[in-house]
Amino acid sequence: MPGLNWFPVYLSLKVATLATLASMVAGTPLAWLLARRRTPGSDLASSLVTLPMVLPPTVLGYYLLVLLGRQGPLGRFLERQFGWSLVFTWQGAVAAAWVVALPLVVRSAQAAFEAVDSDLEAVARTLGRSEAQVFLRVTVPLAWRGILAGAVLAFTRAMGEFGATLMVAGNIPGRTQTLSVAIYDAVQAGDAALANALVVLVSGVSLVLLLLLARTGRLAKW
Repeated sequence: MPGLNWFPVYLSLKVATLATLASMVAGTPLAWLLARRRTPGSDLASSLVTLPMVLPPTVLGYYLLVLLGRQGPLGRFLERQFGWSLVFTWQGAVAAAWVVALPLVVRSAQAAFEAVDSDLEAVARTLGRSEAQVFLRVTVPLAWRGILAGAVLAFTRAMGEFGATLMVAGNIPGRTQTLSVAIYDAVQAGDAALANALVVLVSGVSLVLLLLLARTGRLAKW
């Protein structure tokens, strides 16, 4: 694609990768807790996790601005303690992508954990395995396909994130402009060729990942 600015592609891949990794680290244990530990607050926690899937992206972006802005509680803390400011930075884009990707990891992994026979986990405990060992050696290997599905869905969702990213990271060419924002810019500028090229690119990457996921699932059943 001659003449194509590859920075939005590179940034979107970096943002999606980091957001997916963060979603896996935070979402997998949370999914296990929701699947295995029922408490009076479980329904509220489950609803809060699902909320980003149903709220408009601009609403999520506004909440993040309130939280991460210089006058926000977390933003003020980060700036005073570490000199960090996430608003209008690529790190802010990661935070926005993480918020919208996390529910996909949690929901997919939770369903996978709930499908694991708890008797197998109980047998491992009777053999002297700790909870961490049971989780890593029994639960995760049996639920890996659901966890992988959540990771792929989170990555593709993070790559296409637009509303919350625009609110938090802005649209600064060469600094915070992701693929979805670059597509919006191209459409607004009437550059149909660029918009088409970017749309095909992001659609192709997402399709390839979903096909690989489907192929992996079939291979695991053989």
